[in-house]
Amino acid sequence: MTEPKPNTPLILPSTSRNLPDFKKSVKLKYVKLGYHHLITHGMYVFITPLVFVIAVQLSTFSLQDLYDLWEHLQYNLISVIICSALLVFLSTVYFVTRPSPVYLVNFSCYKPEESRKCTRRMFVDQSRLTGIFTEENLAFQRKILERSGLGDSTYLPEAVLNIPPNLSMKEARKEAEDVMYGAIDELFAKTAVKTKDIGILVVNYSLFNPTPSLSAMIINHYKLRGNIVSYNFGGMGCSAGLISIALAKDLLQVYPNSYALVVSMENITLNWYFGNDRSKLISNCLF
Repeated sequence: MTEPKPNTPLILPSTSRNLPDFKKSVKLKYVKLGYHHLITHGMYVFITPLVFVIAVQLSTFSLQDLYDLWEHLQYNLISVIICSALLVFLSTVYFVTRPSPVYLVNFSCYKPEESRKCTRRMFVDQSRLTGIFTEENLAFQRKILERSGLGDSTYLPEAVLNIPPNLSMKEARKEAEDVMYGAIDELFAKTAVKTKDIGILVVNYSLFNPTPSLSAMIINHYKLRGNIVSYNFGGMGCSAGLISIALAKDLLQVYPNSYALVVSMENITLNWYFGNDRSKLISNCLF
């Protein structure tokens, strides 16, 4: 008897091993960008060559050819109906697929009371009174302030200006309400837009994300309509403002004949750093 051979699995050579790694050879972000432009402007990409071909063909026609074509259309009802239907179809496709225009009605920036104004010297003096920062780090913060572009007309929340600072969730929520409602009230006064006309609400706050959300606070405070489309962004940094505008623009394509309210802000009360790590002190002097 022959000794039975052990069962060995049959492994077929994978064809993928012979293919190039497209993730390394191709910049996928450029492929995605090209695909986005192709889909967005697809109608123009396909219609432009067609119009060019028709224009070239018509350029070869003589006056007699055009007269014969007109005579043919006059006495051929089917051709007239087909051409008219095609023209109506193309016009409908154009008006349906083209993006609706989006306009900026107005904007508003919140300006606090004069009592919250904090000069650079006042900032350094109050930081010294906390007894937390070393003299070296106070000098470091003073240097950053001079180069940051913040002037002597910068404002801080009451909780940070207090000695000692009163950092709490209540004070952080109060700061958020002051900024949100102050800017929105001024905006409504400028535009005379009714709160019930707001169909889209986009709020972005990077570091402060309480429950209930800030978008819910705005909806309840202004009694916005029940079917409003609301978004609340958090933790997205400085890019959240641009993303919010882009999102509002896209949503207005889906919900035309409406108003979008975009609220972009930041909260300082609970995000002030009290320590001597210089890498973290920079944020105190920039925002």
